[in-house]
Amino acid sequence: MSLHGKVAIVTGASRGIGRQIAIQLAASGVKVVVNYSSNSGKAEEAVQTIEASGGEAAAIRADVSKVGEVETLFAETLERFGRLDILVNNAGIMECTAIEDVTEESFDRHFAINVKGTYFACQQAMKHMEQGGTIINFSTSISGGMLPTYSVYAATKGAVEQLTRQLAKEFGPRDIVINCIAPGQVSTELFLSGKSPELIDSYRRMNAFGRLGEPGDIANAIELLVSDKARWITGQTIRINGGFN
Repeated sequence: MSLHGKVAIVTGASRGIGRQIAIQLAASGVKVVVNYSSNSGKAEEAVQTIEASGGEAAAIRADVSKVGEVETLFAETLERFGRLDILVNNAGIMECTAIEDVTEESFDRHFAINVKGTYFACQQAMKHMEQGGTIINFSTSISGGMLPTYSVYAATKGAVEQLTRQLAKEFGPRDIVINCIAPGQVSTELFLSGKSPELIDSYRRMNAFGRLGEPGDIANAIELLVSDKARWITGQTIRINGGFN
């Protein structure tokens, strides 16, 4: 699907799913802002990969947990590319911690990045996105299960699902669609970190195909959702998980 001439911000795009989304959108003709918070080297590598294939991209640093930096991210995007058509709120953190070990700092950081960052990026999109634009927020298929140690992370993603649902009719009059995707277990550094081979293998067996998802599985779905073929879908949470739940 050609998305030629559109401009996208992909938050948390220096690695993992965000990186793959940025690369695939660029291959479809989108000019992509590769947002990152700290790893400038990885972000520049993603930009170089896109440019080597004939695409156009720019790396812009912003910590999405800080509203002022979110505002700067959008301002620099508009200064560089002149417009915004697609926002993918991919940036997030996940720490698997039993309730007795959760700290106030960790709790607040999860909500600041996963919820606050998403919400205020949507606010900037309301102010600056072109009519007919698309917003994709990120939840998780884990929110449909009952898994120990995921309570804080799943709570943040439940909040993202609700803000997506409630914002749909605010964006609708401007012909902007907003949806949430809920990936299952995807083979990324974020997901694999701290997990034993036995635990990872158990997650493989939870879906219909007996494998972990790959970043490309998620990017493929997003390509569809940001295309004109999905203009009648808004306010929804779509589970992309190989039949996990």
